[in-house]
Amino acid sequence: MTQTKPSSPGAFATESRTFSWATPGQGDLSRMLELDGLQQLEAMVAGELPPPPIMDTLGFTDMRPEAGRVVVEMPAAEFHYNPLGTVHGGVISTLLDTAAGCAVHTTMAVGEVYTSVDLTVKFLRPVTVDSGLLTCEGTVIQRGRRTALAQAQLTDGAGKLVAHATSTCLIMQVGD
Repeated sequence: MTQTKPSSPGAFATESRTFSWATPGQGDLSRMLELDGLQQLEAMVAGELPPPPIMDTLGFTDMRPEAGRVVVEMPAAEFHYNPLGTVHGGVISTLLDTAAGCAVHTTMAVGEVYTSVDLTVKFLRPVTVDSGLLTCEGTVIQRGRRTALAQAQLTDGAGKLVAHATSTCLIMQVGD
């Protein structure tokens, strides 16, 4: 990140952030379609498949998938802030949606895909850079043939619960 100082009265100091990402759909798409959901996420973590661009956009630093559960980490940063000086609710919601959705993703069989139907978020305490490393754990509550219910819990660096979400996902076959 770079920072510039104000050049005139009424101007504001600014910072900039540069990042890059892999274009979605790159890599061996046929290989991805041969893997189940957990194997797909494991291949992303191993660098064999590109991660989704949102991970780089928001600055996610870690993802740990296992069957029915995913942990995602992201340090709270100023570029996540809203005008009131706290991490924007949309950023928190995206982190919760990612963890809940990826937990469901781990349950997908070869040829299955999913999409979020809803996301209900409860914000429990403000999040700032002082909150440190944010850890979001997503777990599957119930997995049916056509829908899955998942939850996600977001904790700060001190282990305090800062937000919670539930999500319903629709499960489909590729080509539906």
